[in-house]
Amino acid sequence: MGNQLLLDAELDQELKSLNSGFTAAWEMNDNGKLEKEFKFEDFNAAWAFMSRVALFAERNDHHPEWFNVYNRVRVELTSHDVGGISRKDIDLATFMNNCANA
Repeated sequence: MGNQLLLDAELDQELKSLNSGFTAAWEMNDNGKLEKEFKFEDFNAAWAFMSRVALFAERNDHHPEWFNVYNRVRVELTSHDVGGISRKDIDLATFMNNCANA
């Protein structure tokens, strides 16, 4: 089965799960993308996070849109092939949450 667009009810449930136990939440932005800003102790910690995520993204052929300034990394996720949020986005967001808390 290929990558499929999540239905609104599925997405709502996934967002609740993604945000459970975290102070900074994943949210839908005005462009229909999942968005979150991660804050780290310093630039090295932010860069280490991005390096771990980059390897995961490459293995899974699903890459984030992101922006880094010093200790902050702002992320946007979407699946261009299905025109919205898919399971790949949820999996990548989950991995990012786990890396940020490691």
